[in-house]
Amino acid sequence: MAGGWAKDGAVSEQIEASISDELARLKTRRAPVGESLTHCADCEEAIPEARRRAIPGVKLCIDCQQERDGSQQLRGGVNRRGSKDSQLK
Repeated sequence: MAGGWAKDGAVSEQIEASISDELARLKTRRAPVGESLTHCADCEEAIPEARRRAIPGVKLCIDCQQERDGSQQLRGGVNRRGSKDSQLK
């Protein structure tokens, strides 16, 4: 049940929209291409064989990839709900 000005199912729609946006972002993300490297392009550590088989074209070790992914997390999202104050004005 929705309250106030929101229609029924509004929360579900917001959740579904957020999931759809994130899936679209992940689909546009470039996957590694080419031959996998045996050693990390950043730190020169050996890349395990299992990682090279799991992700064809991998260029970074797990630690460097996590560090790079962490720096990309700093992005602004869309506030679909708005603040309570903005709705009261």
